[in-house]
Amino acid sequence: MAKRSGFGIGIVGCGMVADFHAQAITAMRGGYLAGVFSRREDNAHRLANRFGSKAYTDYEAFLADPALDIVAIATPSGAHLEPVVQAARAGKHIICEKPLEVTLERVDRMIRVCRANNVMLAGIFQRRFLEATRQFKKAVEAGRLGPISLADATIKWYRTQAYYDSGDWRGTWQLDGGGALINQSIHTIDLLYYLAGDVEWVCGFADRRSHERIEVEDNAAAILKFKSGALGVIEGSTACFSPSGNPAEVHMCGADGSIFMQDNSFTVWEFRRKRSADKHIRQKFAPGGQPGAGAADPAAIDFVPHQRVFEDVVKALKKGAEPMVDGPEARKSIEIILAIYQSALSGGRPVRLPLKRTPNRRPFR
Repeated sequence: MAKRSGFGIGIVGCGMVADFHAQAITAMRGGYLAGVFSRREDNAHRLANRFGSKAYTDYEAFLADPALDIVAIATPSGAHLEPVVQAARAGKHIICEKPLEVTLERVDRMIRVCRANNVMLAGIFQRRFLEATRQFKKAVEAGRLGPISLADATIKWYRTQAYYDSGDWRGTWQLDGGGALINQSIHTIDLLYYLAGDVEWVCGFADRRSHERIEVEDNAAAILKFKSGALGVIEGSTACFSPSGNPAEVHMCGADGSIFMQDNSFTVWEFRRKRSADKHIRQKFAPGGQPGAGAADPAAIDFVPHQRVFEDVVKALKKGAEPMVDGPEARKSIEIILAIYQSALSGGRPVRLPLKRTPNRRPFR
């Protein structure tokens, strides 16, 4: 039976990602699993029975549970808005899987309704909570790289055709919101923005190289210009075959240093002005083991980074502060990706941020 202290957290949607949420909530400090909701009774009972919680198929009854303080949204991407609106109006705080939604208009409505009802909206970008990310951010903020020249993100992953065929919503604009960029690459794109700062221009190309029966891209590349003046590249794909999976990488180079992060390790950690801790960091975060974050298998991710997201939200609620990734912060990676889509669907024309609206979308070929 799940522990019953702290904030009661309920999960909406009982697909694959809900299992990671439930594991994270069960292991966390300051919260417990209060209930799960799915329109499918078998899914709700499967998850509830596994984690010793209550199962609901009536969303209003789920929200009316007095033990429920926070709702974790784990439905398909394009089905986040409606349960968020209902939860916010019921006075529940919200933790929402990435992306918050599939259009800027839907994201902005989520942000507005949460503000209007004085509830927290937090996005799930668990890679920000990796220890390597913390060290990377600390070095950037300390100016150890000097003026940034290049900042890149590489996500050369693979998904089988069976993955896209496993749900009618996968690979659709309406419910998936896009393909390799907005689904698999968004965590690393969020890291790139988090580390390198705001993006001013993008120029992108995308296509469907390896998969059938999907509307969206499985292969994309973009050139970025950051507001700092740095340039960058994003490569995102689910068409790069590798049985063990290729690691996600963020590279950043400047006049005084270079850092190459590979999942939760560093392949490069070099600075003009050396510090005594550098050798320890290189040793502690030396590459090794299997690529993480579901590079080849989306069911193979570690729940601990999710746990840190949930604990960050609980800590923020106790302090009356904002979580690390609030609604406006979670919106930014979506805007970058939608700008790349706009550029790709216009033949690679440069697109300036901020976007005024979500671009018109059509199937990639």
